[in-house]
Amino acid sequence: MIHQYKLNGFNMVVDAASGAVHSVDEVAYDAIALLDESGDPVGVLSDSNAREEIASEIACRHDIARDESREMLGDIKELCEAKLLWSEDPFEAAADAIKMKQSVLKAICLHVAHGCNMDCEYCFAGKGDYSGKSGIMSAETGKRALDYLVEHSGTRRHLEVDFFGGEPLINWDVCKEIVAYGRELEKKYNKIFNFTLTTNGVLIDQDVIDFTNREMGNVVLSMDGRRETHDRMRHSKSGGGTYDSIMDNFKALVEARTADDGRAEGRRSSEYYMRGTYTAYNKDFAADVMAMADLGFKETSIEPVVADPSAPYALHEEALPKLYEEYEKLALEMLDREKKGKGFNFYHYTVDLTGGPCIYKRVAGCGVATEYLAVTPTGDLYPCHQFVGDDEMIVGNIYDGITHPETVDIFRNGNNIYTRDKCKDCWARLYCAGGCAANNYHSNGDINKVYDFGCMLHRKRIECALMMEAARDGQAGF
Repeated sequence: MIHQYKLNGFNMVVDAASGAVHSVDEVAYDAIALLDESGDPVGVLSDSNAREEIASEIACRHDIARDESREMLGDIKELCEAKLLWSEDPFEAAADAIKMKQSVLKAICLHVAHGCNMDCEYCFAGKGDYSGKSGIMSAETGKRALDYLVEHSGTRRHLEVDFFGGEPLINWDVCKEIVAYGRELEKKYNKIFNFTLTTNGVLIDQDVIDFTNREMGNVVLSMDGRRETHDRMRHSKSGGGTYDSIMDNFKALVEARTADDGRAEGRRSSEYYMRGTYTAYNKDFAADVMAMADLGFKETSIEPVVADPSAPYALHEEALPKLYEEYEKLALEMLDREKKGKGFNFYHYTVDLTGGPCIYKRVAGCGVATEYLAVTPTGDLYPCHQFVGDDEMIVGNIYDGITHPETVDIFRNGNNIYTRDKCKDCWARLYCAGGCAANNYHSNGDINKVYDFGCMLHRKRIECALMMEAARDGQAGF
Protein backbone atom coordinates (compact mmCIF):
# COMPACT_ATOMS: atom_id res chain seq x y z
CA MET A 1 0.00 0.00 0.00
CA ILE A 2 1.19 3.49 -0.83
CA HIS A 3 -0.18 6.95 -0.11
CA GLN A 4 0.34 9.92 -2.42
CA TYR A 5 -0.33 13.58 -1.72
CA LYS A 6 0.84 17.03 -2.79
CA LEU A 7 1.69 19.76 -0.32
CA ASN A 8 3.74 22.95 -0.49
CA GLY A 9 5.21 22.08 -3.88
CA PHE A 10 6.20 18.58 -2.84
CA ASN A 11 4.94 15.39 -4.46
CA MET A 12 4.99 12.92 -1.57
CA VAL A 13 4.78 9.14 -1.76
CA VAL A 14 4.63 7.05 1.43
CA ASP A 15 5.06 3.29 1.48
CA ALA A 16 2.85 2.10 4.33
CA ALA A 17 4.56 -1.16 5.30
CA SER A 18 8.21 -0.08 5.10
CA GLY A 19 7.65 3.48 6.26
CA ALA A 20 9.73 4.75 3.34
CA VAL A 21 9.00 8.34 2.34
CA HIS A 22 9.75 9.65 -1.15
CA SER A 23 9.64 13.17 -2.54
CA VAL A 24 9.47 12.88 -6.33
CA ASP A 25 8.97 15.02 -9.44
CA GLU A 26 5.68 15.34 -11.30
CA VAL A 27 6.55 12.65 -13.84
CA ALA A 28 7.45 10.02 -11.26
CA TYR A 29 4.43 10.98 -9.14
CA ASP A 30 2.14 10.41 -12.12
CA ALA A 31 3.84 7.13 -13.01
CA ILE A 32 3.50 5.82 -9.49
CA ALA A 33 -0.18 6.74 -9.51
CA LEU A 34 -0.71 4.90 -12.83
CA LEU A 35 1.06 1.84 -11.50
CA ASP A 36 -0.98 1.88 -8.32
CA GLU A 37 -4.22 2.17 -10.28
CA SER A 38 -3.32 -1.01 -12.17
CA GLY A 39 -3.96 -3.04 -9.02
CA ASP A 40 -0.70 -4.98 -9.53
CA PRO A 41 2.15 -2.47 -9.73
CA VAL A 42 4.86 -5.01 -8.95
CA GLY A 43 3.53 -7.30 -11.65
CA VAL A 44 3.36 -4.49 -14.19
CA LEU A 45 6.94 -3.46 -13.48
CA SER A 46 8.09 -7.06 -13.87
CA ASP A 47 6.34 -7.46 -17.24
CA SER A 48 8.32 -5.78 -20.02
CA ASN A 49 5.29 -5.32 -22.26
CA ALA A 50 3.11 -3.85 -19.51
CA ARG A 51 5.97 -1.62 -18.38
CA GLU A 52 6.43 -0.38 -21.94
CA GLU A 53 2.78 0.60 -22.11
CA ILE A 54 3.14 2.68 -18.95
CA ALA A 55 6.35 4.24 -20.31
CA SER A 56 4.54 5.23 -23.50
CA GLU A 57 1.61 6.73 -21.56
CA ILE A 58 3.89 8.76 -19.30
CA ALA A 59 6.03 9.97 -22.20
CA CYS A 60 2.92 11.17 -24.00
CA ARG A 61 1.38 12.84 -20.97
CA HIS A 62 4.49 14.77 -20.01
CA ASP A 63 6.04 15.30 -23.46
CA ILE A 64 9.29 13.56 -22.60
CA ALA A 65 11.40 11.04 -24.50
CA ARG A 66 10.40 7.40 -24.23
CA ASP A 67 13.91 6.51 -23.01
CA GLU A 68 13.55 9.00 -20.16
CA SER A 69 10.25 7.46 -19.19
CA ARG A 70 11.74 3.95 -19.31
CA GLU A 71 14.66 5.02 -17.13
CA MET A 72 12.31 6.53 -14.56
CA LEU A 73 10.25 3.31 -14.43
CA GLY A 74 13.50 1.40 -13.95
CA ASP A 75 14.22 3.53 -10.88
CA ILE A 76 10.75 2.81 -9.53
CA LYS A 77 11.29 -0.90 -10.14
CA GLU A 78 14.53 -0.75 -8.13
CA LEU A 79 12.65 0.86 -5.25
CA CYS A 80 10.12 -1.99 -5.37
CA GLU A 81 12.88 -4.58 -5.34
CA ALA A 82 14.43 -2.82 -2.37
CA LYS A 83 11.02 -3.09 -0.63
CA LEU A 84 10.61 0.67 -0.46
CA LEU A 85 7.48 0.85 -2.64
CA TRP A 86 4.44 -1.46 -2.50
CA SER A 87 6.28 -3.55 0.05
CA GLU A 88 4.70 -6.51 1.80
CA ASP A 89 3.76 -6.05 5.45
CA PRO A 90 5.89 -8.43 7.54
CA PHE A 91 4.41 -7.44 10.89
CA GLU A 92 0.78 -8.55 10.88
CA ALA A 93 1.54 -12.22 11.49
CA ALA A 94 3.69 -11.33 14.48
CA ALA A 95 1.44 -8.61 15.92
CA ASP A 96 -0.04 -10.69 18.74
CA ALA A 97 3.38 -11.89 19.86
CA ILE A 98 4.71 -8.35 19.71
CA LYS A 99 1.83 -7.11 21.85
CA MET A 100 2.54 -9.75 24.48
CA LYS A 101 5.96 -8.20 24.98
CA GLN A 102 4.13 -5.33 26.69
CA SER A 103 3.96 -7.34 29.89
CA VAL A 104 6.10 -5.37 32.33
CA LEU A 105 4.95 -2.18 34.04
CA LYS A 106 7.13 0.83 33.26
CA ALA A 107 4.98 3.88 34.03
CA ILE A 108 2.25 5.11 36.32
CA CYS A 109 0.14 8.25 36.34
CA LEU A 110 -0.37 9.42 39.91
CA HIS A 111 -3.65 11.28 40.37
CA VAL A 112 -2.43 13.13 43.41
CA ALA A 113 -5.46 15.44 43.40
CA HIS A 114 -9.00 14.82 42.22
CA GLY A 115 -9.80 18.46 42.56
CA CYS A 116 -8.79 21.65 40.81
CA ASN A 117 -8.45 25.37 41.35
CA MET A 118 -9.78 26.02 37.84
CA ASP A 119 -13.08 25.26 36.14
CA CYS A 120 -12.29 24.49 32.50
CA GLU A 121 -15.39 24.02 30.39
CA TYR A 122 -14.07 21.12 28.28
CA CYS A 123 -12.29 19.21 31.08
CA PHE A 124 -12.41 15.45 30.40
CA ALA A 125 -11.93 14.91 34.14
CA GLY A 126 -15.31 16.38 35.10
CA LYS A 127 -13.96 19.78 36.19
CA GLY A 128 -11.03 18.07 37.87
CA ASP A 129 -12.83 15.86 40.39
CA TYR A 130 -13.76 13.12 37.92
CA SER A 131 -17.48 13.79 38.14
CA GLY A 132 -17.79 13.63 41.91
CA LYS A 133 -14.88 11.28 42.69
CA SER A 134 -12.92 13.97 44.50
CA GLY A 135 -9.98 13.19 46.75
CA ILE A 136 -6.42 14.03 47.69
CA MET A 137 -3.71 11.37 47.60
CA SER A 138 -1.82 10.80 50.82
CA ALA A 139 1.96 10.45 50.88
CA GLU A 140 1.52 6.86 52.06
CA THR A 141 -0.63 6.00 49.03
CA GLY A 142 1.84 7.65 46.68
CA LYS A 143 4.75 5.78 48.20
CA ARG A 144 2.89 2.49 47.95
CA ALA A 145 2.22 3.27 44.29
CA LEU A 146 5.95 3.64 43.70
CA ASP A 147 6.55 0.36 45.50
CA TYR A 148 3.96 -1.27 43.24
CA LEU A 149 5.70 0.12 40.15
CA VAL A 150 9.08 -1.19 41.27
CA GLU A 151 7.62 -4.61 42.19
CA HIS A 152 6.09 -5.03 38.73
CA SER A 153 8.84 -3.45 36.64
CA GLY A 154 10.92 -6.58 36.19
CA THR A 155 14.37 -5.80 34.86
CA ARG A 156 13.36 -2.37 33.56
CA ARG A 157 15.63 0.24 35.07
CA HIS A 158 14.07 3.46 33.77
CA LEU A 159 10.58 4.09 35.18
CA GLU A 160 8.13 6.92 34.50
CA VAL A 161 5.90 8.66 37.05
CA ASP A 162 3.49 11.46 36.07
CA PHE A 163 1.97 13.78 38.66
CA PHE A 164 -1.53 14.47 37.42
CA GLY A 165 -4.93 15.71 38.53
CA GLY A 166 -7.13 17.67 38.73
CA GLU A 167 -4.33 20.03 39.60
CA PRO A 168 -1.38 18.32 41.30
CA LEU A 169 0.02 21.54 42.76
CA ILE A 170 -2.83 21.70 45.25
CA ASN A 171 -1.12 18.65 46.79
CA TRP A 172 2.42 19.84 46.18
CA ASP A 173 4.00 18.83 49.49
CA VAL A 174 2.90 15.25 48.93
CA CYS A 175 4.35 15.34 45.40
CA LYS A 176 7.71 16.35 46.83
CA GLU A 177 7.57 13.65 49.50
CA ILE A 178 6.81 11.02 46.85
CA VAL A 179 9.76 12.18 44.76
CA ALA A 180 12.07 11.97 47.77
CA TYR A 181 10.86 8.42 48.40
CA GLY A 182 11.50 7.57 44.76
CA ARG A 183 15.10 8.71 45.08
CA GLU A 184 15.51 6.32 48.01
CA LEU A 185 14.08 3.47 45.93
CA GLU A 186 16.52 4.25 43.14
CA LYS A 187 19.45 3.50 45.39
CA LYS A 188 17.83 0.43 46.91
CA TYR A 189 16.70 -1.24 43.68
CA ASN A 190 19.06 0.28 41.06
CA LYS A 191 16.17 2.01 39.29
CA ILE A 192 15.93 5.48 37.76
CA PHE A 193 12.69 7.44 38.10
CA ASN A 194 11.75 10.07 35.56
CA PHE A 195 9.11 12.32 37.11
CA THR A 196 6.77 14.55 35.10
CA LEU A 197 4.40 17.26 36.28
CA THR A 198 1.28 18.44 34.44
CA THR A 199 -0.02 21.75 35.77
CA ASN A 200 -2.39 24.59 34.96
CA GLY A 201 0.18 27.01 36.37
CA VAL A 202 -1.86 28.96 38.90
CA LEU A 203 0.18 27.80 41.90
CA ILE A 204 3.64 27.89 40.33
CA ASP A 205 6.05 29.73 42.63
CA GLN A 206 9.80 29.75 43.13
CA ASP A 207 9.71 26.53 45.13
CA VAL A 208 7.87 24.76 42.32
CA ILE A 209 10.32 26.14 39.76
CA ASP A 210 13.39 25.12 41.73
CA PHE A 211 12.06 21.68 42.61
CA THR A 212 10.84 20.80 39.12
CA ASN A 213 14.13 21.89 37.57
CA ARG A 214 16.01 19.73 40.04
CA GLU A 215 13.74 16.68 40.05
CA MET A 216 11.38 16.60 37.06
CA GLY A 217 12.37 15.21 33.69
CA ASN A 218 9.51 17.05 32.00
CA VAL A 219 6.88 19.65 32.83
CA VAL A 220 3.62 19.95 30.86
CA LEU A 221 2.03 23.40 31.01
CA SER A 222 -1.65 23.78 30.10
CA MET A 223 -2.31 26.79 27.90
CA ASP A 224 -4.60 27.32 24.92
CA GLY A 225 -2.74 30.07 23.07
CA ARG A 226 -4.14 33.56 22.60
CA ARG A 227 -5.58 35.31 25.60
CA GLU A 228 -9.14 35.32 24.25
CA THR A 229 -8.93 31.64 23.30
CA HIS A 230 -7.51 30.58 26.64
CA ASP A 231 -9.92 32.63 28.75
CA ARG A 232 -12.97 31.41 26.86
CA MET A 233 -12.56 27.84 28.09
CA ARG A 234 -10.09 27.86 30.98
CA HIS A 235 -11.95 29.65 33.77
CA SER A 236 -11.28 30.35 37.40
CA LYS A 237 -13.76 29.04 39.96
CA SER A 238 -15.41 32.46 39.92
CA GLY A 239 -15.87 32.27 36.16
CA GLY A 240 -13.17 34.70 35.06
CA GLY A 241 -10.29 34.09 32.69
CA THR A 242 -7.00 32.64 33.92
CA TYR A 243 -4.52 33.84 31.30
CA ASP A 244 -3.15 36.68 33.41
CA SER A 245 -2.80 34.52 36.50
CA ILE A 246 -0.58 31.94 34.79
CA MET A 247 1.45 33.70 32.13
CA ASP A 248 4.18 35.16 34.31
CA ASN A 249 4.42 31.83 36.13
CA PHE A 250 4.90 29.88 32.91
CA LYS A 251 7.48 32.33 31.62
CA ALA A 252 9.46 32.18 34.85
CA LEU A 253 9.46 28.39 34.92
CA VAL A 254 10.46 27.99 31.27
CA GLU A 255 13.15 30.68 31.51
CA ALA A 256 14.71 28.95 34.50
CA ARG A 257 14.29 25.51 32.95
CA THR A 258 15.99 26.42 29.68
CA ALA A 259 18.58 28.91 30.96
CA ASP A 260 22.13 28.25 29.85
CA ASP A 261 23.83 30.88 32.01
CA GLY A 262 24.22 28.88 35.20
CA ARG A 263 20.91 29.81 36.80
CA ALA A 264 19.65 26.30 36.16
CA GLU A 265 22.66 24.53 37.65
CA GLY A 266 21.68 21.11 38.94
CA ARG A 267 18.71 20.97 36.57
CA ARG A 268 17.67 17.41 35.81
CA SER A 269 16.24 18.27 32.39
CA SER A 270 15.28 21.22 30.24
CA GLU A 271 12.26 19.46 28.76
CA TYR A 272 8.84 21.08 28.88
CA TYR A 273 5.98 21.69 26.53
CA MET A 274 2.89 23.81 26.29
CA ARG A 275 -0.20 21.65 25.92
CA GLY A 276 -3.31 23.33 24.54
CA THR A 277 -6.76 22.30 23.36
CA TYR A 278 -8.65 23.75 20.43
CA THR A 279 -12.43 23.70 20.04
CA ALA A 280 -15.14 24.88 17.68
CA TYR A 281 -14.50 28.37 19.04
CA ASN A 282 -10.94 28.53 17.69
CA LYS A 283 -10.81 26.52 14.51
CA ASP A 284 -8.07 28.97 13.50
CA PHE A 285 -5.84 27.27 16.07
CA ALA A 286 -2.61 27.82 14.12
CA ALA A 287 -2.72 31.37 15.44
CA ASP A 288 -2.84 30.00 18.99
CA VAL A 289 0.23 27.84 18.45
CA MET A 290 2.09 30.79 16.96
CA ALA A 291 0.98 32.94 19.88
CA MET A 292 2.71 30.50 22.22
CA ALA A 293 5.86 30.65 20.09
CA ASP A 294 5.73 34.46 20.06
CA LEU A 295 5.72 34.41 23.85
CA GLY A 296 9.00 32.50 23.78
CA PHE A 297 7.64 28.99 24.28
CA LYS A 298 9.51 26.81 21.79
CA GLU A 299 7.90 23.47 22.68
CA THR A 300 4.24 23.53 21.72
CA SER A 301 1.28 21.24 21.29
CA ILE A 302 -2.42 21.70 20.73
CA GLU A 303 -5.00 18.93 20.54
CA PRO A 304 -8.54 18.83 19.17
CA VAL A 305 -11.14 18.66 21.91
CA VAL A 306 -12.82 15.27 22.37
CA ALA A 307 -16.35 16.03 23.52
CA ASP A 308 -19.98 15.03 23.43
CA PRO A 309 -21.15 16.01 19.92
CA SER A 310 -23.94 18.08 21.48
CA ALA A 311 -21.51 20.33 23.36
CA PRO A 312 -21.40 23.84 21.89
CA TYR A 313 -17.61 23.69 21.68
CA ALA A 314 -17.49 20.23 20.02
CA LEU A 315 -15.79 19.81 16.65
CA HIS A 316 -17.69 18.16 13.80
CA GLU A 317 -16.74 16.66 10.47
CA GLU A 318 -17.82 19.70 8.48
CA ALA A 319 -14.95 21.58 10.15
CA LEU A 320 -12.31 19.27 8.66
CA PRO A 321 -11.43 21.40 5.59
CA LYS A 322 -10.75 24.39 7.83
CA LEU A 323 -8.75 22.30 10.29
CA TYR A 324 -6.68 20.77 7.48
CA GLU A 325 -5.99 24.28 6.22
CA GLU A 326 -4.82 25.33 9.67
CA TYR A 327 -2.40 22.40 9.98
CA GLU A 328 -0.92 23.27 6.60
CA LYS A 329 -0.71 26.96 7.54
CA LEU A 330 1.10 26.02 10.74
CA ALA A 331 3.59 23.81 8.89
CA LEU A 332 4.43 26.55 6.40
CA GLU A 333 4.82 29.17 9.11
CA MET A 334 7.12 26.87 11.06
CA LEU A 335 9.33 26.29 8.02
CA ASP A 336 9.45 30.02 7.34
CA ARG A 337 10.46 30.78 10.91
CA GLU A 338 13.12 28.06 10.81
CA LYS A 339 14.71 29.71 7.79
CA LYS A 340 14.79 32.98 9.73
CA GLY A 341 16.39 31.36 12.76
CA LYS A 342 13.22 31.65 14.83
CA GLY A 343 12.09 28.03 14.76
CA PHE A 344 9.96 26.26 17.32
CA ASN A 345 8.67 22.73 17.74
CA PHE A 346 5.15 21.37 17.44
CA TYR A 347 4.62 18.00 19.08
CA HIS A 348 2.74 16.36 16.20
CA TYR A 349 5.25 17.52 13.60
CA THR A 350 8.18 15.80 15.29
CA VAL A 351 8.99 12.64 13.35
CA ASP A 352 12.16 10.58 13.29
CA LEU A 353 12.47 8.84 9.93
CA THR A 354 15.69 7.03 10.80
CA GLY A 355 15.73 6.18 14.49
CA GLY A 356 12.34 5.33 15.91
CA PRO A 357 9.99 4.58 17.51
CA CYS A 358 10.87 0.89 17.25
CA ILE A 359 8.59 -1.45 15.33
CA TYR A 360 7.36 -3.05 18.57
CA LYS A 361 5.90 0.25 19.69
CA ARG A 362 4.45 0.97 16.24
CA VAL A 363 2.66 -2.38 16.04
CA ALA A 364 1.64 -2.83 19.69
CA GLY A 365 0.58 0.78 20.19
CA CYS A 366 0.11 2.45 23.54
CA GLY A 367 0.95 0.29 26.55
CA VAL A 368 -2.34 1.16 28.26
CA ALA A 369 -3.16 -1.36 31.06
CA THR A 370 0.00 -3.36 30.37
CA GLU A 371 2.99 -1.04 30.58
CA TYR A 372 1.11 1.94 31.99
CA LEU A 373 -1.48 2.36 34.75
CA ALA A 374 -3.22 5.28 36.44
CA VAL A 375 -3.48 5.43 40.24
CA THR A 376 -6.34 7.31 41.93
CA PRO A 377 -6.08 9.10 45.29
CA THR A 378 -7.41 5.98 47.01
CA GLY A 379 -5.00 3.65 45.24
CA ASP A 380 -7.34 2.18 42.61
CA LEU A 381 -5.75 1.17 39.31
CA TYR A 382 -7.15 2.07 35.88
CA PRO A 383 -5.78 1.33 32.39
CA CYS A 384 -4.79 4.98 31.93
CA HIS A 385 -5.65 8.46 33.15
CA GLN A 386 -8.42 8.84 30.57
CA PHE A 387 -10.27 5.80 31.90
CA VAL A 388 -10.28 7.01 35.50
CA GLY A 389 -13.88 7.37 36.65
CA ASP A 390 -15.15 4.64 34.30
CA ASP A 391 -16.10 2.11 36.99
CA GLU A 392 -16.30 -0.76 34.52
CA MET A 393 -12.62 -0.18 33.64
CA ILE A 394 -11.06 -0.47 37.08
CA VAL A 395 -8.40 -3.18 37.01
CA GLY A 396 -7.33 -3.42 40.65
CA ASN A 397 -5.50 -1.46 43.33
CA ILE A 398 -1.96 -0.91 44.56
CA TYR A 399 -2.51 -3.15 47.60
CA ASP A 400 -4.10 -6.24 46.06
CA GLY A 401 -2.72 -5.85 42.55
CA ILE A 402 -4.71 -6.72 39.43
CA THR A 403 -8.10 -7.95 40.62
CA HIS A 404 -9.80 -7.72 37.23
CA PRO A 405 -7.47 -9.53 34.83
CA GLU A 406 -10.32 -9.89 32.36
CA THR A 407 -10.27 -6.10 31.90
CA VAL A 408 -6.50 -6.07 31.40
CA ASP A 409 -6.96 -8.82 28.80
CA ILE A 410 -9.14 -6.47 26.74
CA PHE A 411 -6.02 -4.37 26.20
CA ARG A 412 -3.43 -7.17 26.12
CA ASN A 413 -5.13 -9.65 23.79
CA GLY A 414 -6.41 -8.67 20.38
CA ASN A 415 -5.38 -5.03 20.71
CA ASN A 416 -2.87 -3.81 18.14
CA ILE A 417 -2.92 -1.90 14.87
CA TYR A 418 -4.27 -4.94 13.02
CA THR A 419 -7.24 -5.46 15.33
CA ARG A 420 -8.49 -1.87 15.03
CA ASP A 421 -11.35 -1.88 12.56
CA LYS A 422 -9.81 0.66 10.15
CA CYS A 423 -6.10 0.62 10.91
CA LYS A 424 -5.13 -2.44 8.93
CA ASP A 425 -5.95 -0.70 5.66
CA CYS A 426 -4.64 2.73 6.67
CA TRP A 427 -1.39 4.04 5.18
CA ALA A 428 -0.55 5.85 8.43
CA ARG A 429 -0.86 2.89 10.79
CA LEU A 430 2.86 2.64 11.56
CA TYR A 431 3.03 6.37 12.28
CA CYS A 432 0.14 6.59 14.76
CA ALA A 433 0.27 3.04 16.18
CA GLY A 434 -3.50 2.74 16.26
CA GLY A 435 -4.44 5.93 18.04
CA CYS A 436 -5.94 6.32 21.50
CA ALA A 437 -7.86 3.40 23.01
CA ALA A 438 -9.67 5.73 25.41
CA ASN A 439 -10.91 8.00 22.61
CA ASN A 440 -12.12 4.92 20.74
CA TYR A 441 -13.91 3.60 23.80
CA HIS A 442 -15.54 6.87 24.77
CA SER A 443 -16.72 7.63 21.23
CA ASN A 444 -17.68 4.13 20.05
CA GLY A 445 -17.83 1.90 23.14
CA ASP A 446 -15.04 -0.33 21.84
CA ILE A 447 -11.28 0.20 22.00
CA ASN A 448 -10.94 -1.39 18.55
CA LYS A 449 -13.44 0.90 16.80
CA VAL A 450 -11.44 3.93 15.83
CA TYR A 451 -12.37 7.49 16.62
CA ASP A 452 -12.70 8.57 12.98
CA PHE A 453 -12.50 12.30 13.52
CA GLY A 454 -9.24 12.01 15.42
CA CYS A 455 -7.80 9.67 12.78
CA MET A 456 -8.55 12.05 9.96
CA LEU A 457 -6.82 14.89 11.76
CA HIS A 458 -3.83 12.76 12.65
CA ARG A 459 -3.34 11.66 9.04
CA LYS A 460 -3.22 15.32 8.03
CA ARG A 461 -0.67 16.04 10.75
CA ILE A 462 1.52 13.19 9.50
CA GLU A 463 1.29 14.52 5.95
CA CYS A 464 2.45 17.94 7.15
CA ALA A 465 5.26 16.48 9.25
CA LEU A 466 6.62 14.39 6.37
CA MET A 467 6.47 17.33 3.99
CA MET A 468 8.45 19.39 6.48
CA GLU A 469 11.13 16.70 6.61
CA ALA A 470 11.36 16.81 2.82
CA ALA A 471 11.71 20.59 2.96
CA ARG A 472 14.49 20.34 5.52
CA ASP A 473 16.38 18.06 3.15
CA GLY A 474 16.96 21.14 1.01
CA GLN A 475 14.32 20.63 -1.65
CA ALA A 476 11.96 23.20 -3.17
CA GLY A 477 14.11 26.12 -2.08
CA PHE A 478 13.98 25.56 1.68
